[in-house]
Amino acid sequence: MERVQKILSQCGVASRRQAETMIIAGRVEVNGRKAQLGDKIDLERDRVTVDHKLLTVQHRPKNLYILINKPRGVVCTCDDPQNRRTVLDLLPSGVKKGQGLHPVGRLDINSTGALLLTNDGDLTLKLTHPRYHLPKTYKVWVKNSPSESVLEKWRNGVILDHKKTLPAQIKVLKRQRQRTLLEVILIEGRNRQIRRIAEQLGYPVLALHRSAIGAIKLNSEDQSLKETGNYRYLNPKEIHYLKHEGLTP
Repeated sequence: MERVQKILSQCGVASRRQAETMIIAGRVEVNGRKAQLGDKIDLERDRVTVDHKLLTVQHRPKNLYILINKPRGVVCTCDDPQNRRTVLDLLPSGVKKGQGLHPVGRLDINSTGALLLTNDGDLTLKLTHPRYHLPKTYKVWVKNSPSESVLEKWRNGVILDHKKTLPAQIKVLKRQRQRTLLEVILIEGRNRQIRRIAEQLGYPVLALHRSAIGAIKLNSEDQSLKETGNYRYLNPKEIHYLKHEGLTP
């Protein structure tokens, strides 16, 4: 038994948030009555209609797992009220249509790099749950040249939104005249965390690129993701890693 909005999302009818709006609007019925938020159903036993059209088990698409190299200027949502380009717009219509795909976590509009898309709701919940810590690796250009003491402060954690950040791995990859390239590995993902910490420490971010999600790297499989905007499907080993190995409490 699963919540009706989750079933609608899995069947590619709408995102979970959109499904909730449809339920509130009375467009979804379960066994002849208007569905309510929180209702749990079994699609094999219950009769579910959306706008009076019957939803069946056959509507459930197979689980998809996609790694995409997000370009700058693209938002990590399924749809955007400002009509900006979304990550789903980077996929062919045959891949995204009716599949229930959604991004796992986010990169802000000005950041680039590794982003997972899936329609596996259970995996999404695990990957985004604060209890689990899937390390993410970033290449970050910051303004000027932070000292080792500043970087050590970042490594040990700083106060952000009245709460100390978890320890981070910070390594200097390159120092130039007015900028420094850092490798930053985080095990948490607060909103715009790297940008806000760098700004707080006095070394604003000039460019931010996520190069890996756990052991899944943009360049680990082939060169297909060398260019931003490209995508590929995860292989069975990578899927198994995300489900069973990459998540540590």
